[in-house]
Amino acid sequence: MASPARTPGSSDVPDARRWNRNIHYHRLLVEQLPPAASQVLDVGCGDGMLVRQLSKLSQHVTGIDNDAQSIVRAKALTTDTNATFVLGDVMMHPLANGSFDAVFSVATLHHLDTGVALHRLACLLKPGGVLGIIGIGRPDMVRDLPWQVAGVLASTVYRFTKPMWEHPSPIVWPPAHTNRDVERIAAALLPGCRFRQHILWRYSLLWIKPDARDSVDPCNVR
Repeated sequence: MASPARTPGSSDVPDARRWNRNIHYHRLLVEQLPPAASQVLDVGCGDGMLVRQLSKLSQHVTGIDNDAQSIVRAKALTTDTNATFVLGDVMMHPLANGSFDAVFSVATLHHLDTGVALHRLACLLKPGGVLGIIGIGRPDMVRDLPWQVAGVLASTVYRFTKPMWEHPSPIVWPPAHTNRDVERIAAALLPGCRFRQHILWRYSLLWIKPDARDSVDPCNVR
C-alpha cells in the first residue's frame, strides 16, 4: 500500500496546495464572516493562511501570534495591504475591547486558559460581532468513541487523497480540557453559543455577541 501523501511544514507550499485537519475547517469560519466586516482578528494566526483568506472578504484583518517565526513567515507570505500581523499574546496585547466585527481562532484555544480566553475574545467583539473557534479537545475515550472511530476513517481517506501539510507552528498536546469540558465552559460564559463536534477530531464554537446593553453579554459582568 502506498504511503499517504505528505508535504513538509514548509511555508513555500502555496496555500491552495495545503491541507490538514485544521485547514479543513477554515471554510466554516470564513462562512461566518459578517457582511462588510471592517475589522477582523485571527488569534494564533500562524503563517497567516486564514488571514489571507479573510482579507479577500473584509476591509482589514489582523493576525496575532506569540511565535516569532510564525509572524516572520506570515509577513513574508502575505502581500495583501489590508492584512496586519502582530507578534504578541492576545491575552496581554493592547487590543481594544469592542473593536472587531469578527474574532476567529483555529487550534489555539487549548494553548490558553479556556474560560479566561473566551471572555477576552468575547470582549474584543463589537455588539453583533461573531466569535468563531475551531478547537481541539482531549477525547473522552468512552463518550467520544464513535467520533474517534469516524475520525480515523475520515482521516485515512483524506490522507490518501490530499497532500497532508504539516504546519511548522508550535504544538501543545494533550489539551487540558475534553470536548465536553469546553462545551460546558462556553455555555456558561457565552449564552446561546453553538458547539459542534466534528469528525476530524475538531470542534467548532460559534457565538454572536448581543447588544452591549444586554444582560447576557459576558463583558457586562464585573
